[in-house]
Amino acid sequence: MNIKKIIKRIMPTCLHRLRHLFLAWRGAVKYGHPSRELIVIGITGTSGKSTTVSLLRQLLEHAGYRVGSLSTIDFSIAGENKLNDQKMTMLGKSQIQKYLREMVDANCDIAIVETTSEGRLQHRHKFIAYDMISLTNLYPEHIDSHGSFEKYKQAKLDIFHYISKLKIKKIKGKEIKKVVSVHGNTKEAPKFLEEIFAEKYAFGREDAEVFTALVDADTLLAKDVSVKKDGLHFSVGKYTFHAPMYGEHNVSNIMGVISFARVLGIDWKVIKAGVAEFRGVPGRVEFIPEAEEKGFQVIVDYAFEPGAIGALYEVVDLLKPARVIHVFGSTGGGRDLSRRESVGTFVGEHADICIVTDEDPYEDDPMEIIKDVAEAVKGTGKKEDKDLFLILDRGEAISRAIKLAKKGDLVLVTGKGSEQAMCVKGELVSWDDREEVKKALKK
Repeated sequence: MNIKKIIKRIMPTCLHRLRHLFLAWRGAVKYGHPSRELIVIGITGTSGKSTTVSLLRQLLEHAGYRVGSLSTIDFSIAGENKLNDQKMTMLGKSQIQKYLREMVDANCDIAIVETTSEGRLQHRHKFIAYDMISLTNLYPEHIDSHGSFEKYKQAKLDIFHYISKLKIKKIKGKEIKKVVSVHGNTKEAPKFLEEIFAEKYAFGREDAEVFTALVDADTLLAKDVSVKKDGLHFSVGKYTFHAPMYGEHNVSNIMGVISFARVLGIDWKVIKAGVAEFRGVPGRVEFIPEAEEKGFQVIVDYAFEPGAIGALYEVVDLLKPARVIHVFGSTGGGRDLSRRESVGTFVGEHADICIVTDEDPYEDDPMEIIKDVAEAVKGTGKKEDKDLFLILDRGEAISRAIKLAKKGDLVLVTGKGSEQAMCVKGELVSWDDREEVKKALKK
């Protein structure tokens, strides 16, 4: 282990976070506070953040804006995209500020920044002059790293509090509104709308409970939601929408995007046309077309916790496959230990064949994680070496799933999506689930 890793391990948490605060400040100064020259939109929440970032960028570009974005999926500047190979959503040191400066230099109008609770703990949101913030949803996650759901929620609230206190900026003489947009079907939504913002929006679905009735917020709700083979269909007011996407949960993500489009004054007809042109989001319900030549389907998806995996299985229900073969695992590095059991139980109950493999072990023993997940799968009645397989090597696990697949089957590979690396013993190892699937199909 090198000296930097030793220092990191022995350094008290408070000093470690102060170091991040200093680095955030230094980056802002070094790059001349670039966020002051952009409309900055933050996207936070338990799930759907990266998808929302990607869809919002697509819609804004359709409407004529020059846009930059930073997310788990990719880094984009004025139409130039590269996949995120950092294994980190909110980049450390001075990297966020560096990208924001590149956006300014590329004459971007808007920056969209995926903003996480972990990033808040390490002050990575500091010295970014946000103007708008959205909460995609909120449910228990990252409990081991935060200590409790209340602390996790508070980390999210801290982001809203920070943004609400920032000075209102002017760009080219025009005052930029301070706006908050919250998923109204989320029980905690009113709490996030308490902070002082110039404009408050809630979005969601009309057929689910809305928790913002007593809050002074404009509300946009989708109704008449249906999922067909050509994608999602819903209406908002007098306008009907079609999005060529799978996953009913994406209706809420799209509604969050629409709320910002309206804030920016984009016409409803332009919004409708933009939604109809949405392209797939890398690693999110991404079909691998080469599999269809073999008579079955393969989906690669980022889902790694029960809520997101449950949403993925709504797509599975729509496709009605002969069998579901699911390759999955759980993350190490102090992530929620309880997730191993809940994910294992859910997949064991819903998949026909379960292949438990390595995901991102970090410093943990990967085989120990695999065994924990497999025990939960066994609790659903699956038998090892019959419909349950424990395979340490993720490439081998994917290859096994492809070999087992028959005509009409569906192979799911979840946990990493379009991520470009695995974290093993503190080192980043180059990896792409989608490329591994394609290799296995060629064999």
